[in-house]
Amino acid sequence: MSQKAAATGRAPLSTLFKNAKAFSSCSVNDLQKAKQFYGQTLGLNVSETPEGLELKVSGSTVFLYPKPNHTPASFTVLNFLVPDVEEAVAELNRAGVKLEHYDQPDMKTDAKGIFRGPGPKIAWFKDPAGNILSVIEQTE
Repeated sequence: MSQKAAATGRAPLSTLFKNAKAFSSCSVNDLQKAKQFYGQTLGLNVSETPEGLELKVSGSTVFLYPKPNHTPASFTVLNFLVPDVEEAVAELNRAGVKLEHYDQPDMKTDAKGIFRGPGPKIAWFKDPAGNILSVIEQTE
């Protein structure tokens, strides 16, 4: 038994999870509104399955499933790394997407809805189901 396994009293897991493919998911209350928003407004590749929607984002998959008693998450469920947050915010505005504005002691956004540090520039917005999404300026 390894030191880590001995410390927890459990045998280590196999590489099953380490080698497994993974994807994230979240619920929505209206698949057609979600399909329009993610496909047309954001321009993502969206495919419908019997269980919900698959979003293809730069080689990753995000799955959206219908939930009649959906409650939006109170945290960010999907982040988009972009080269320029200002440009992303302008595109979202042109598409009619409203940015979230925060005025908390440790998180204040400016008039455009952009948080300017410490750390990378970030702006938050919601999908039609109320799930919180963000654009984050990718820095080297």
